[in-house]
Amino acid sequence: MLDIPAFNRNAWNLQSLEGCRWSTPFTEEVFQAARSGSWEVRLTPNRAVPASWFPQHPDLSGLDLLGVASGGGQQMPIFAAAGARVTSFDNSDIQLQKDEETASAHGLEIRTEQGDMRDLSAIGDESVDVIFHPVSNVFCEEILPVWRECYRVLRPGGRLISGFMNPAFFLFDHYEAEETGEIKVRYPLPYSDLDSLDPEVLSDHLEAQVSLEWSHSWEEQLGGQCDVGFSIRGFFEDNWDDESTILNRWMPMYAATLAVK
Repeated sequence: MLDIPAFNRNAWNLQSLEGCRWSTPFTEEVFQAARSGSWEVRLTPNRAVPASWFPQHPDLSGLDLLGVASGGGQQMPIFAAAGARVTSFDNSDIQLQKDEETASAHGLEIRTEQGDMRDLSAIGDESVDVIFHPVSNVFCEEILPVWRECYRVLRPGGRLISGFMNPAFFLFDHYEAEETGEIKVRYPLPYSDLDSLDPEVLSDHLEAQVSLEWSHSWEEQLGGQCDVGFSIRGFFEDNWDDESTILNRWMPMYAATLAVK
């Protein structure tokens, strides 16, 4: 039996140590600008989150903000520089370490908690004003527990700001697309690395310690937020880049929502 959270923790630790885009701490200039009220953050690769999605932009002083699967020395220290009381919750200890080290280097304070995003029991009921949750539910087998936990920890009127992968991304054989440049529909949805990949490909995947992923329908991602009590107040789509996937030429790969308790 594979311990999936532990496997993905190790996979993200390795990815973070290699210095991927989401694991490269921001520079001093970025934090200086945030202190003066000039900042932006991303849930998805290219589009900045609208300033209006934050209840007190640009000064977040007095707000309790929780990052769910958002470690890496980027958004969480930015929120701290903008004045928020920040807790970073992540499965990866290396990502959390980067948040801690980046915050310390810039004279900021961040609380960190390590764990599975489906269990936020380290966070008290109705103790949070804003949750910032970048694209990460693809690393989780089931996401309704995530929405339930987010709803529980938010105060009435609190905001859940989330990023999503377009489930259509998982229809295609990306290994063949990389080798031949051809796009072929191969997998039915819902997709799971563990259940959908050929055994030989999956074995290589596991040996390389690449994080395991799952598709989630729009019903699970958007409808699931509504089902636990959220009201969706904002939505946008975003592209990726051609280097990451040739599907970028055909459809938006990402989306984001503002949901209010």
